[in-house]
Amino acid sequence: MSTSECLGWTSIADLVGDHPEAQIALIGAPLNERSLTPGRCDLGPKVLRQTFTRFSTYDLETRTDLSGLRVHDAGDVFLKAVSPADSFEPIKAAVQAQAHRGLVVLAGGNNAITRPGVHGIDPSLGRVGVLTLDAHFDLRDTDCGLTNGNPIQALLDDGLDGSRISQIGLAPFANTRKAHEKARSAGISVRTARECRDRGLDVVAVQELERLSALCEVIYVDFDIDVIDRSQFQAAPGARPGGVTAQAFFDATRAIAAHPKVKAVDLTEFDPSLDPGDVSSLTAGRWFCEVLAGFAAR
Repeated sequence: MSTSECLGWTSIADLVGDHPEAQIALIGAPLNERSLTPGRCDLGPKVLRQTFTRFSTYDLETRTDLSGLRVHDAGDVFLKAVSPADSFEPIKAAVQAQAHRGLVVLAGGNNAITRPGVHGIDPSLGRVGVLTLDAHFDLRDTDCGLTNGNPIQALLDDGLDGSRISQIGLAPFANTRKAHEKARSAGISVRTARECRDRGLDVVAVQELERLSALCEVIYVDFDIDVIDRSQFQAAPGARPGGVTAQAFFDATRAIAAHPKVKAVDLTEFDPSLDPGDVSSLTAGRWFCEVLAGFAAR
């Protein structure tokens, strides 16, 4: 006898919990300090988890059923009033503790979580490649300390080879000439928002994953959600008109999560305090569904 769906269904929330043997881990990293635009990115992990009950485990378009998948919820790293510099070791340790799994999902929080996340899957920085979906280079100078505007610069300073960094979705009038020149001189692969719209964000992402795969053993992906057009995602302080569509973001997410060398992903710059009508929170929740669907396709 089948279970009645009269008053409910199996949701993504039913997949997430204390599952020590799961191949996927979820870690909350509610880092908010030293955001260049003040906000409440620290609310991101909590609100993301709250969306899970609103998504079923079945994608009718591809007939993908995720009901057999499990995600180990490793909880949140305590980061209240913690600076990016002081958050480095706790976030790195939390990712390292889950790095034996097939995929680690780090839910931010501002973009300063990316640097410790990368170190968490490869402390040597000799085996890892980094792909960012972001409107910004995040190459601001570090002479005034760590912020959410310089995690990529900080990784370069740490010794990560720029040739093992790909940045896609970069927006016009949201970056400086200096940052662009830094990226070019470091050997970073740069793909603009227009190119991603014209070619397809998923197509560009797969091209860059293949490029990185030839250079590294594992890949870390930063999904800065301000890469989405501001009209479709208002809960990201750095989002601008002219970004990629939410659907393109979903398609790229699934393609990325399906890649066997992708070992960790993060979601950054989601500020639920700016969310009218739950549109942005549901977009973030759908991102998580697409991560699971991509991983299930491996």
